[in-house]
Amino acid sequence: MKITIDNEVIDYNVQYGKGKKMQLEIDAFGFITVKAPNGTTKEAIHQQLQKWGSWILERQRERDANKISPLARKYEPIGTFLYLGEERPLHELIHTEGLTQEQMKLNLKKFYFTQCKTLIETRIKPYQKDLKVTAKTIDIIDSSQKWGSCNTNKKLAFNYRLAMAPVDVIDYVIVHELCHITHMNHDRSFWRRVGGIMPNYKEKEAYLERMNHRMTL
Repeated sequence: MKITIDNEVIDYNVQYGKGKKMQLEIDAFGFITVKAPNGTTKEAIHQQLQKWGSWILERQRERDANKISPLARKYEPIGTFLYLGEERPLHELIHTEGLTQEQMKLNLKKFYFTQCKTLIETRIKPYQKDLKVTAKTIDIIDSSQKWGSCNTNKKLAFNYRLAMAPVDVIDYVIVHELCHITHMNHDRSFWRRVGGIMPNYKEKEAYLERMNHRMTL
């Protein structure tokens, strides 16, 4: 569903339940979920979203600021970069001798792409079995907006920067996207499915939210 707030189009999902008042959640992927009492009208939800409008837009600006203001990096052998959730000296990740900073940056990006593809292709197998779904294709992409995606053709894509995250966080993004094969939106059934495989998924979302600005080149 969509609503326009201060000339910006906002996508959101609604979860109906037995609660007595509306609540708002924004996850690490930037998805907005409104939790509303059963029988709440679309008009009432839109009115409440307008009241929350300033806060929603501020959160989006904060996320955008993190995306366009990455942590400054030093491309030198002793400069450190995240790999599987730990800071590692650059020379432990790639060959650095005799290379310029631009060459080191390019080779490091290739390293992350390769490692991310290997990790995803290896770790997705047991989750596909548990969820009884199979991805048609798996691609590794460069994106400042998404950690992962799934389309209606069961084609999955994962951000190469996930190689910087701990393995359990990578697993969460895998589970998240696999669940989209059967639930393309973020309704109650989707989150029930995610939680059935990974009950502490909110901890993984919090990590991505907190560490986004450090998971950069």
